[in-house]
Amino acid sequence: MSKFLSERYKDLLPYVPGEQPQDMQYVKLNTNESPFPPSPYAQRLAREAAGDLQLYPDPECKQLREIAADKFGVDIDEIVFTNGSDEALCFALMAFCGKETPVVFADVTYGFYPIAANLTKVSFETKPLKDDYSIDVEDYLSVGKTIIIANPNAPTGMLMPVQDIERIVVSNKNNVVIVDEAYIDYGGQSVLPLIKKYDNLLVCRTFSKSRSLAGGRLGFVVGNKALIADLNTVRNSFNPYNINRMTMAAGIGALIDEEYFEKNCATIIKNREFTVQELKRLGFEVLDSEANFVFAKNKKISGKDLYLSLKKKGVLVRYFDKDRLREFVRITIGAKEQMRALIEALEELL
Repeated sequence: MSKFLSERYKDLLPYVPGEQPQDMQYVKLNTNESPFPPSPYAQRLAREAAGDLQLYPDPECKQLREIAADKFGVDIDEIVFTNGSDEALCFALMAFCGKETPVVFADVTYGFYPIAANLTKVSFETKPLKDDYSIDVEDYLSVGKTIIIANPNAPTGMLMPVQDIERIVVSNKNNVVIVDEAYIDYGGQSVLPLIKKYDNLLVCRTFSKSRSLAGGRLGFVVGNKALIADLNTVRNSFNPYNINRMTMAAGIGALIDEEYFEKNCATIIKNREFTVQELKRLGFEVLDSEANFVFAKNKKISGKDLYLSLKKKGVLVRYFDKDRLREFVRITIGAKEQMRALIEALEELL
């Protein structure tokens, strides 16, 4: 670091994304991307939007918000779009946390949460997962802090029932509860309808996974109008043009092309079932997943050795060198041929 870096950030440890090696062609199952390209309609709209890149994009994302609000059954002022859901999480921490209001989340969850808290100078507390790696609802009742729950959780893929999240929201009526539903489209039940019932609930979503727009960087938040107004105040103070023209157009196409979206989600769910069955046949313990990935371990080989051995065979999975996670690898669910390649590599290794 340089001598000019502010003292506020000298201890900041940045988030480490999944590796993107360029040394060879890999079966890439490490970053939870979709194996399918964006909807052809989304691609067409994005290409058309490229012709107007000399102009600023609509800072209000009005057309995209109208289509999304209609699809998700909310009012247009109950939704805001962000540059990926990570930006939404940062905005929420800036808006709803401070010296008197720290944030709490699970000790095993999406690794960006503590990074974002440190960046925004928000103190945080973690709650341990239960022995079966599920979130203990009792830990979050009446905590008096801002709460973030990834549902399904990452990297476990496990889903918390809607009724448990509602208990948390009800018991923390003076604090904001943020539910990160990045993977909800792969079989889970969303809590999004509850925003009409509770004024302290925010639901974050992303187009990166189920709508194949990881490279477009598009996320959104749904919640009470007053909460969304607060997020817009932060957004417009940081970057009012946070969604570029091509991404906005691709997002519109991705929402309109519902048939393509549903077909891809159904395929991933089917491929997940196949992968879990095959992993268990090979002696793996696999946590219950409602996401586009599975979290698995095998007594015959450590998580690190499995990750390194698969990488040598041209298959990338994600390994976390952390307590309680070292024996596992996280495996993205891709196309059927990718999952067959994984299983073949595992059969050779084991």
